[in-house]
Amino acid sequence: MQNAASPSFARRVARSLRTSLFAQVALALILGVLVGRLWPQVGVAAQPLGDGFIRLIKAVIAPLVFCVVVFGIAKAGDLKAFGRIGLKALVWFEVATTVALVVGLVAGNLVSPGTGMNVDPASLDASAVDEKTGGGELPSTSEFILHSLPESAVGAFAENSLLQVLVLACLVGAALLHLGHTKVPAILPAIEQVQNVIFAIVGFIMKLAPIAVFGATAHLVGEYGLGALSTYGKLIAVCYGVALIFLLFLAAALKAITGLSLWKFVRYTREEMLLALGTASSEAVMPRMMQKLRHAGCRDDSVGLVLPTGYSFNLDGASIYLSIGTLFIAQAVGVDLTLGQQITVVLVLMLTSKGMAGVPGSAFLALSATAAALGVIPAGAVALLLGVDRIMDAMRVATNLLGNCVAVFVVSRWEGALDRGKAARVLDGKDVFVPDEEAGKRTDDGNGADATNDADGPGEPTTAEDRKALVGQRTGPAHDDTTDGSGTEADGEPVST
Repeated sequence: MQNAASPSFARRVARSLRTSLFAQVALALILGVLVGRLWPQVGVAAQPLGDGFIRLIKAVIAPLVFCVVVFGIAKAGDLKAFGRIGLKALVWFEVATTVALVVGLVAGNLVSPGTGMNVDPASLDASAVDEKTGGGELPSTSEFILHSLPESAVGAFAENSLLQVLVLACLVGAALLHLGHTKVPAILPAIEQVQNVIFAIVGFIMKLAPIAVFGATAHLVGEYGLGALSTYGKLIAVCYGVALIFLLFLAAALKAITGLSLWKFVRYTREEMLLALGTASSEAVMPRMMQKLRHAGCRDDSVGLVLPTGYSFNLDGASIYLSIGTLFIAQAVGVDLTLGQQITVVLVLMLTSKGMAGVPGSAFLALSATAAALGVIPAGAVALLLGVDRIMDAMRVATNLLGNCVAVFVVSRWEGALDRGKAARVLDGKDVFVPDEEAGKRTDDGNGADATNDADGPGEPTTAEDRKALVGQRTGPAHDDTTDGSGTEADGEPVST
């Protein structure tokens, strides 16, 4: 019996490694830790494997966001609705980041991770911070706004500036809505096809994910080792503990607003979550997350606007790290921050955290700006966090990513752009996500519904003839998130994925 069971178990494991991306990435993560620990030089040399994967993903993010946003505006058929989504997203971003900052400060005061270190600021090498940041600085508010406006259409894509790409996409979407009143915007079907091609490319790149995770993990362990775990153990425990508490807040908010389970969503996106943790990059999974959120019942315009914008405005994990890190360095050098000074910390970080995306060493720049605003923390004290910053990546990436995905669900619910019936079936595993179906293999049933979607019947044809061309005869009136229990919207419109 035992001999018969062993081959069966071995076959199951082999089949899982062949077919399951999650199993492949998990194995790569374990192998990366072992190689980095046992052969540090080999681990350090494996860094290009992870960097190359991230470069490939970044190459398709800007055109993908452009296509999804333009097509999303066209499908919504109402630019005002798109504006409402943006405004509601900003409101949620501010609420979430403020909660993250406050919870971090409360935990930092209760646990006091830096108390007792008695560090002499004069003994710290402030030049190491300059080396980490490249001597740069965070943009001012006016500079941030100006940099969000594209100086060149080509430049926005070449620089991979998501905010500039979003602005261009909104302008193109608005122009297509305007042209739809007078003539057929023939470019729209082409934009949809480009979108499908990009999703197919993402599918090809994702096959390299295990190699990327192995390289990134081996480099992390080989370069930095595990020594920081003992030196900064208390700080690490506080940051990761607060991140878990914040995830409980996100889970409660998601359940209260949408009725959905965050833990089921984590299970649904476990491959992407593990890949993001392994590569220490949430950008590496943005394209696939966009696909999965659309499949889970979120409307295209909500996904296309909220998720990319969140990468600049909704850095919940970074906010937790910055608030606790500020208290840590103050406690380590013997500075006792008053309540008023801690309120100043929250206000400063609410601003500086919004300009962090894409800036090298942005966390240290934000901490330096906060120390300068307080005037009581030596600037060189920021160097205390150099040894632990890389270990915090997993916490920041996971919290940032889940925070942005929850934001998509919440804003979609507020805007009536979420099919909760569809979402519940997907998160329960009853409607399985198949990448190939999202990568251009959808077919139109001729009545406004995708044949591969879960709609039970033909979609309701549009009531405005001059809008038909805008969506390739696949749009209907804006829908709310009520369903008739069959997976079809109550107004007859099929769920858009």
